[in-house]
Amino acid sequence: MRPPAHLARQYGRRSFLRFFATAVDHQRTPQTVIEKVVQKYAVGLPPGKAVKAGDYVMIRPEHVMTHDNTGPVISKFNSIGATRIQNVKQPVVTLDHDIQNKSDKNLAKYASIEAFARKHGVDFYPAGRGIGHQILVEEGYAFPHTLTVASDSHSNMYGGIGCVGTPIVRTDAAALWATGKTWWQVPRMVKVELKGELAPGVTGKDVIVALCGSFNKDEVLNAAIEFTGNGIAALPVDARLTIANMTTEWGALVGVFPVDETLLNWYDRVLTSLELRTFSSRTEQSGIPMPPEHPRINRSRLDALRTSNVTSDPDAEYSSHLIFDLSTLVPHVSGPNSVKISTPLPVLEEAKILIQKAYLVSCTNSRVSDLAEAAAVMKGNKVAPGVEFYIAAASSAVQQESERLGHWDTLVLGGAKPLPSGCGPCIGLGVGLLEEGETGISATNRNYKGRMGNPNAQAYLASPAVVAASAIKGYICGPSSVDPNALPPTGAPTFSISNTPSSSSTSTASSDEPLYPGFPGTFSGPLLFAPQDNLNTDGIYPGKYTYRDDITLEGQAQVVMENYDPSFPALVTQKRSELGAVDESKIKQGVILVSGYNFGTGSSREQAATALKAAGVPLVIAGSFGDIFKRNAINNGLVCLECPELVQDLTERYAKGEKRGAGGKDGELTVDMGYHVEVGMVNGKAVVKTGTADGEKIYTVRPVGPSVQELWVCGGLEGYILKEIQAESSS
Repeated sequence: MRPPAHLARQYGRRSFLRFFATAVDHQRTPQTVIEKVVQKYAVGLPPGKAVKAGDYVMIRPEHVMTHDNTGPVISKFNSIGATRIQNVKQPVVTLDHDIQNKSDKNLAKYASIEAFARKHGVDFYPAGRGIGHQILVEEGYAFPHTLTVASDSHSNMYGGIGCVGTPIVRTDAAALWATGKTWWQVPRMVKVELKGELAPGVTGKDVIVALCGSFNKDEVLNAAIEFTGNGIAALPVDARLTIANMTTEWGALVGVFPVDETLLNWYDRVLTSLELRTFSSRTEQSGIPMPPEHPRINRSRLDALRTSNVTSDPDAEYSSHLIFDLSTLVPHVSGPNSVKISTPLPVLEEAKILIQKAYLVSCTNSRVSDLAEAAAVMKGNKVAPGVEFYIAAASSAVQQESERLGHWDTLVLGGAKPLPSGCGPCIGLGVGLLEEGETGISATNRNYKGRMGNPNAQAYLASPAVVAASAIKGYICGPSSVDPNALPPTGAPTFSISNTPSSSSTSTASSDEPLYPGFPGTFSGPLLFAPQDNLNTDGIYPGKYTYRDDITLEGQAQVVMENYDPSFPALVTQKRSELGAVDESKIKQGVILVSGYNFGTGSSREQAATALKAAGVPLVIAGSFGDIFKRNAINNGLVCLECPELVQDLTERYAKGEKRGAGGKDGELTVDMGYHVEVGMVNGKAVVKTGTADGEKIYTVRPVGPSVQELWVCGGLEGYILKEIQAESSS
């Protein structure tokens, strides 16, 4: 996205250039490997500019993936007046989320998506081929030292192979289709050093589960993680993919492993299998020609990686440095219903927590090695009575190889129920979901309340071996093949922070700035308080509605916050009915929602933002925001401001036990205090009027800048792009 013309006029060329990237001297500017990759894909940078954390850049990524959400992207693409894909080699379409749904409506939706892809010559993978993230790795769309984005929060997974993968939202995808580029703010850089070597029976899943539970104070929130350390070389690529995949749940936007000999040797084996996919041979005169060179995974690209590997500069800057000792780790389990809670498996085994369902599905842990790990546990055993064990390969290629090796049959003969290659239960779609009162253990990436079924169910996360062993025993436990004597002592692993990031200044007021024409100077309305940290997108907008494209904005408003507080829509409607008449050219009225930290964490569904706005919430104030949610909000005209002081005051006065997480003092999930707030968008003053003897209190916020204001006036990024297309056509 180009900076609006008025910015260049108002602040001059020097500030205009700063919108894109940090101005540098003629001296070398140290960069991390992530910053170097982004530099390669940034466009419009003046000569000599170096990309650094915090910069807004316009990027032209190698590829952009969409899945079942392609339908809404098509609608946005058409609505902004675009008629052709700017670069047909850039998009990739994979159908993977709701593939068990054989209704006429869903089949028609899939057919229309395929027709669009065929019409525009875009690479398309139908339902059953596999989960999009796995396909992008298998087919080389995600490749070391490239930048590939996806309209899905788990695009971080590409970092397992040294690719900078990061999530975008549907509106961004439409912008990329139409223009080949979109805007991105480069995240802060965090170094995560992995030391030592894992004990036998400890896996990559245990690593990321323990990382999420150990560093659970938002240490990597909205950051780009670079994994380093002497413990990485011994981590297989599949383990790296699992860890990178779940850096999303950890709170990061990027999680990149180095391009080392382990990875390069893995690609050598992949390339060999591609070269041997026919009966031809390099050594025998078979008369059969070699298969065509793969367009993305080929010898020339791999040779280039070996000869010109990219690494971080020794003096590159990081906001924080986290250290984790792999040699002190025992198998861990996440939950229930939170990735921030991780417990050593031996502790949970003693509790004998009964389960009713087990899952080996998703892009996190359903590759060949994962299925082999589970099959080794299942061999000669049966799923326990009263337990349902569901399996789905990450892709059709994975299932084919697992069948060839005999692992798939071992699991099925043991009582596992196969599902097609797709997301299914992980996203709460299809058969086998958790029912009320049930407990499940899964090798997926999320155990948020209500994500995999009923909100009153309990969900735990663990490695494939632990999931299989639990399915056999009927309670959470590890496989008998793991020798306890080979494990380190049970307890918390050794971890530390070598330096602490500087405190954020997001709540500091900036100097007064003129408003963009048409943007209201004040946001005003009744204040509601949701005393909850990490209120995720599943809580704001349930996953079961995410891929129903027939739900209108009015329908979204009726189900907003359903998994957090079902009474929220009615309360907002009531408070809106109490609003009086104002000058709408100067004041934007509505219900102002205040919540805790990391508001909107979770998936990339933009309905979490559009549903709040449709319900009559024009402004959300929080301690901090999940970056994907904030991006969705900006792209759709929902204003987000941070004010930790206000959050703290409301918590102390109205939250149960003066802590967020248990509702208000009377147990209500959304607290109506009778407060009214006016937020000035020029001076950054939030005036909270209590309507009591306390009078009012003034808080300081940082107003949104002119570029965000212009997006708001245009109705969001979609309207902005339409304006740009029209301007280019007229010129």
